Amino acid sequence: MKKIIAVAALIASVPFSNIAVADEDIGCGLGSMVFAGKSGKVSKVLGATTNGTSGNQTFGITFGTLGCDGTGTVTSSQKLAMFIDGNMDNLARDMAKGEGETLATLSEVWGIQPADKSEFNAVAQENFAAVFGSENVTSQEVLVSLNTLIVQNKTLAGYRI
Repeated sequence: MKKIIAVAALIASVPFSNIAVADEDIGCGLGSMVFAGKSGKVSKVLGATTNGTSGNQTFGITFGTLGCDGTGTVTSSQKLAMFIDGNMDNLARDMAKGEGETLATLSEVWGIQPADKSEFNAVAQENFAAVFGSENVTSQEVLVSLNTLIVQNKTLAGYRI
């Protein structure tokens, strides 16, 4: 009972603001609020542990508090960057053709809905030269270029990361 009262008092003392932004590494929740402004691995681990073990992240997402926002799309730019990095040659080949297994997998990882995949493939093919502008292009540059193209496309704009 004392733990419940202590957690309730701690939560009550934290400002409930929709303006707060969750930490990119540890997410949103009480840990993000308590360790806001602190740097280093120890603070990140403690913040992530607090968010993950106290159940407050679910509360924050549900009610839009503790730096959480219950709207929007779950994305992972790191997952996309890793996929692109591991598949640069095959992705370049598929983008040049406007189809292929690697391009299809990229659209899956990106979260493109089946109804929009043909548009994604067409945009990728039409802009191949801009995305793969040189032999030395990095996976991060490919990701940024593709995201820019998605943002500029009316059909795909909702998939921006």
